[in-house]
Amino acid sequence: MQLQKSMPISAATAAAPIRAAERRRAFVRRRVVPWLFVLPILIINVAVVAGPALSAVYYSMTDWNGIGAAEWVGLANFQELIRDSGFRHAFGNNVIWLAMFLTVPIAMALAAAGLLAPIRRGAIVFRMALFIPYVLPSVVTAALWRGLLSPDRGIPAVLNDLGVPGFDKAFLGTARTALPAIGFVDNWHWWGFLLVLFLASMQNIPPDLYESARLDGASRWQEFRDVTLPGIRPTLVFMILMTTIWSFLTFDYIWILTQGGPAGASEVLAVLVYKEAFNNFNAGYASAIGLTMSFFVGCVIAIFAILRRRGWEI
Repeated sequence: MQLQKSMPISAATAAAPIRAAERRRAFVRRRVVPWLFVLPILIINVAVVAGPALSAVYYSMTDWNGIGAAEWVGLANFQELIRDSGFRHAFGNNVIWLAMFLTVPIAMALAAAGLLAPIRRGAIVFRMALFIPYVLPSVVTAALWRGLLSPDRGIPAVLNDLGVPGFDKAFLGTARTALPAIGFVDNWHWWGFLLVLFLASMQNIPPDLYESARLDGASRWQEFRDVTLPGIRPTLVFMILMTTIWSFLTFDYIWILTQGGPAGASEVLAVLVYKEAFNNFNAGYASAIGLTMSFFVGCVIAIFAILRRRGWEI
């Protein structure tokens, strides 16, 4: 009897280490193994992104020419930003650039996507034709449009020879037209990408919604306003967010076409950072400008995050 009573106790005692080992294996499988897969890219991300970001915070508070030791100056660089008319001018150009790209390419892409959405036969041809400018390298696109905008042999020269007024000028070499001209070139490259995204989102809207709208007597504009726009709202809001962020980071087309000229007319914050760091060897001040750009971008992201948390469908 005593032996029979002791057998369940000994079996439970023997099973306890087995259950503990299974729990450890489950913990390793669920918690440790995923991190092992993520660890390589995490290390690269820390080395490439987090490391330079933290060093930029330090160097923004120093007087440093990019070589040798840095001299600590505290918040002097940020105080200089407030007084710097060049910084205010570049920031104003960024705001103008943002206004252009939150209106023209998005409106063009929405209108074109609304017209192409019902088309089924040959739709892939239209998509590819309008998407090709986006996949072209910016150097190629800029070189192409530099020739097309040339006042001697480009489109302005042809229109001027035909007697069309207003084209007898160098659009990239005139202070009033340099930034809009670069914006036109960048828009030519950018709006096709928006079109493809909006078109894909529109074609995922259930057709029943359009049929119900037609039965209620809705016009084409009312269908677009009451069915299409609410149906693509997540994609539209996301691209507004990304366009806002990219507008503060724009650099390539402006640098390739004008390098911020003439006389700083097309200079934006990213171009100003490059000039301060590599032309004027003022890396500490350039770091302060870069952190200011990051602050503006962070504010935009924070606004969208707050609105989303408060229940906005974005």
